[in-house]
Amino acid sequence: MSITISNLTKAYGTQKAVDDISFKAANNEIVGFLGPNGAGKSTTMKIITGYLDADSGIVTVNEVDVNKNPVEAKKQIGYLPEGNPLYYEMYVREYLSFVAELHQIKNSKKRIEEVIDLTGLKIESNKKTGQLSKGYKQRVGLAAALIHNPDVLILDEPTTGLDPNQIIEIRQLIKELGKDKTVLFSSHILQEVESICDKVIIINNGTIVADDSLSNLRLSNEAYHIVIVQFSGKIDPQVLLNLNDVQSVEEESASVFKIQASDPENVKRQLLKLSLENNLNIISLQSETKSLENIFRNLTGNIQNN
Repeated sequence: MSITISNLTKAYGTQKAVDDISFKAANNEIVGFLGPNGAGKSTTMKIITGYLDADSGIVTVNEVDVNKNPVEAKKQIGYLPEGNPLYYEMYVREYLSFVAELHQIKNSKKRIEEVIDLTGLKIESNKKTGQLSKGYKQRVGLAAALIHNPDVLILDEPTTGLDPNQIIEIRQLIKELGKDKTVLFSSHILQEVESICDKVIIINNGTIVADDSLSNLRLSNEAYHIVIVQFSGKIDPQVLLNLNDVQSVEEESASVFKIQASDPENVKRQLLKLSLENNLNIISLQSETKSLENIFRNLTGNIQNN
């Protein structure tokens, strides 16, 4: 249960949407696929699922080459595309029955009820898909992606249109699915990625700019370590700049400073020593690690909005 991409390239005319990228999503791994609009996320997902042909490169799903054996590869994949196309005149069960028939599922009635329960569709399951709210339409799309119990899930903005309670439910469902499936999903809600992902891949202008666990990304980006200190009285910020491992000092007031540090624990030790040696009272001392949003901004040059 894995996705492997090697030297993948796709161009639209003279513009490269995906430029020689390589990455892997491993067995039982939930991978957040992030990037600004137009960065190449959806193009990559469409190539993985066989909806688009690559110009060059190799994509394998469970060691099946998507280009050489597309039908077998697609059997391994459940795909919820951005936009989630549905047949609005079909009832929910009717639509899921249609998808189950395409996958030649045995005992499809039982499986349909299982995915309806799994995705929380039961209360709306007697309606036509066109009568559903956007959130429930997303659930129908997710149920269709799960109907054949694939090993690999490709989810493009799976929580679009959901209310906060529904988002929490779908996050939990993705977590559960990730226990025995490989899940690759994109999202504009970075807190969502932080809460459920094992690994983060960030693409920008068609190239991969990060591919690691969130904890490693934070560690490898030294600028994201901040120490916030508040003294009881005024202090010259130059004193703080002279400390080891301090990169910059932001003076929020005469007694409150935000210190950017490569080693926050060492800086905190030095601040305590400084306070003892100079009769300085420290009212508060804390460190924080910047969020995925800050990392995203640094690597792509964009502020990502929800």
